Amino acid sequence: MAIDRELLVVTVIDGPGQEPRRWTLTCDPPGGSHPDPAAACHVLDTVRGPFAPVPPDMRCLQVYGGPETATITGTWRGVEVDASYRRTDGCEIARWTKLGAVLSPGSPAGRPV
Repeated sequence: MAIDRELLVVTVIDGPGQEPRRWTLTCDPPGGSHPDPAAACHVLDTVRGPFAPVPPDMRCLQVYGGPETATITGTWRGVEVDASYRRTDGCEIARWTKLGAVLSPGSPAGRPV
């Protein structure tokens, strides 16, 4: 089956035992069930490597940012996406924060409300 447009599925879990929050996101034009698709699409278009994992040789500050986890799956600009996010150290917190409008729409500093 051919995919005629991009579609991302964003799933966020605020902590153990919490119900997942799940949204769809399309761009060009922004749409889907995401609470703020225009802001999310803008971030994905302007952030460098939004789906790239932390490089394995990266030294990261050992701080804990919270129990939140997230995944983004689907197709973006013709490329298959399967990315995971967490807040377990400085590098992972930075990845989460730069995608704040995607993972935590409507909350300051990329943190869930």
